[in-house]
Amino acid sequence: MNPSDALDMVRESISAVVPDADLASLGPDDAFREALEMDSLDFLSFVEVLAERSGVRIEDEDTSRLTTLSASADFLVARTR
Repeated sequence: MNPSDALDMVRESISAVVPDADLASLGPDDAFREALEMDSLDFLSFVEVLAERSGVRIEDEDTSRLTTLSASADFLVARTR
């Protein structure tokens, strides 16, 4: 998976959980959970959707790496090599 595809997948996964999210206003290094006011359940749903769409197994200890759009995309790229 290339970085652009991974970033698109992260954005799509967030949109699936928070349909009214203004992703255009988010920078690649903005902490999206806080910016979009995602609670724990929203974040867990995001992780599940991202894992399902990407086919990447995401462990509990991996979730701390999924804080920004770019970090989440980097995580996916690293896991799909």
